[in-house]
Amino acid sequence: MLLGVNIDHVATLRNARGGFEPDPIQAAHTCEENGATSITAHLREDRRHIKDQDVRTLKKVLKVNLNLEMAVTDEMQAIALEVLPHSVCLVPEKRQEVTTEGGLDVAAQLERVTKFVKPLVDAGIQVSLFIDPDLDQIKAAAKTGAQFIEMHTGQYSLAFGTEQEKFEFEKLKNSASLAQELGLKVNAGHGLNYENVSRMHEIDGLYELNIGHSIISKAVFTGLAQAVRDMADLSK
Repeated sequence: MLLGVNIDHVATLRNARGGFEPDPIQAAHTCEENGATSITAHLREDRRHIKDQDVRTLKKVLKVNLNLEMAVTDEMQAIALEVLPHSVCLVPEKRQEVTTEGGLDVAAQLERVTKFVKPLVDAGIQVSLFIDPDLDQIKAAAKTGAQFIEMHTGQYSLAFGTEQEKFEFEKLKNSASLAQELGLKVNAGHGLNYENVSRMHEIDGLYELNIGHSIISKAVFTGLAQAVRDMADLSK
């Protein structure tokens, strides 16, 4: 599996003081030098961590792929079509949430999402839909024209080591299988860490993991380079 590293929380720390340190661009370079195959940045509507200039700079300087997480809004679509990242991941977004709390409800807004996806795909951008491991959502995602889904692994991560782990893991496994049958490529992310990531190898055909918080947290103690290398080794 490939490893995408989310650098949002480097920007969160920078913004806490309103200055320039730590620099998320420098963090992205460290990640790509130590095993990351893509860099994920979530440009939220309230700009609470990643800023517009971060995205534009990342696009210019990265050697690996830039994956832009974003809400399904006209503003974000326009930015993506201007910057042309390698890929975008469409996520739900609420101002009051601390982090993304669940998957995009594609089934309930199929027409809207389909119309939103088309110009992105036409521009050569790979489009992924961040969705819960729900079979109805998988079926809806396959109708949108998006090439990828990213399975929300949050419930599995919370259940890891408990009686619910098997149930949550089977949902991921079954969802990945159906998605691939319907022609979708499958990524996964949210809540994955150095302990629970190992089971992702049990899901056939999983393409890329997108991990941020756990890597940045470990980096506080080990340094970012070592934290990325360790996760890259676990993802291989």
